[in-house]
Amino acid sequence: MEKTRIGVIGLGGVAQVVHLPILAKLDNVTIASAAEVNKNRLNTVAEKFNIPMRYRDYKEMLENSELDAVVIATPTSTHTEIALDCLKAGKNILVEKPIARTYDEAKQIHNAVKKCKCMAMVGMNLRFRPDAMLLKSLLNSGELGDLFYIRCSWLRKRSSEQKWFVSKKEAGGGVIIDLGVALLDLAMWLLKFQPIKSVTVQNYSHSKGNVEDSAVGFIRLENNAVVSFEVSWSLHSEKDSFNLTAFGTKGTAHLNPLRAYRRIEGAHIDYTPAQTANQSNLFKKSYENEIKHFIGAIRGTNPLISSIDDALTRMKLLEAIYKSAEQNSEIKL
Repeated sequence: MEKTRIGVIGLGGVAQVVHLPILAKLDNVTIASAAEVNKNRLNTVAEKFNIPMRYRDYKEMLENSELDAVVIATPTSTHTEIALDCLKAGKNILVEKPIARTYDEAKQIHNAVKKCKCMAMVGMNLRFRPDAMLLKSLLNSGELGDLFYIRCSWLRKRSSEQKWFVSKKEAGGGVIIDLGVALLDLAMWLLKFQPIKSVTVQNYSHSKGNVEDSAVGFIRLENNAVVSFEVSWSLHSEKDSFNLTAFGTKGTAHLNPLRAYRRIEGAHIDYTPAQTANQSNLFKKSYENEIKHFIGAIRGTNPLISSIDDALTRMKLLEAIYKSAEQNSEIKL
């Protein structure tokens, strides 16, 4: 089968560290073209990864390059326009998280996907961590019973030091739209996307910019399961701290590191699966699995997950979260 032809729009940090190195190593992929407004960056990065066709304007790339799919790795404020143009051109897309700044923007992309029948995936790499995938399999097996409570937390510095990242107008939000969207996607994925009843969130803004740098929240689901979460760029932690605990009626499982225990006659039996990757490789492997999954979906070897439908649901949740913080009250969905 011919190689899948990929174009990349935006050659900033995430493209250079994640997308391009992984795509370049895949035997069934060719990076056919790239678009980047910064001329020096375009030439330097494209030269490094042997990208033959280079454009300052992504619209020219869409017109002149034969592509099967496009990776969108640009600032959040540009996602909607670029995604709509790619879809109009008949290209499958992988968009870095978040899909957009608001639910209304995400809805525009959702409508365009349904109209053109292209594939649209949003980069939710936490789902593709090897330990998260093992935890999902364990929960699906029923060994831990019915999941009724997830407690999760992610404390780390913000993902970008660029000024737009702490602008509500440009980024759509702060730590919630940076870390929270991925953390809550993981939690809801483990809970099989049960319908949400209500959310209660408190935001804090103690650093530069007009966005939240810390948030604490509580989500109630229609089946009476609950999720508690905290995300922060500023709360002190001796190192980047990402943790999740899933409580089931028959046992409990933890992430980072993965541990699982089942209650049997008052005792806790260790059900931890054999580890397949050490902690230092989990970040890299999550993106490798994500990109390979996207390519596989394009080539018809696997169904697409982390789709535009999931993304729209996530953005509806974020809309309620920000509304709760603004009104200082519980918001029912």
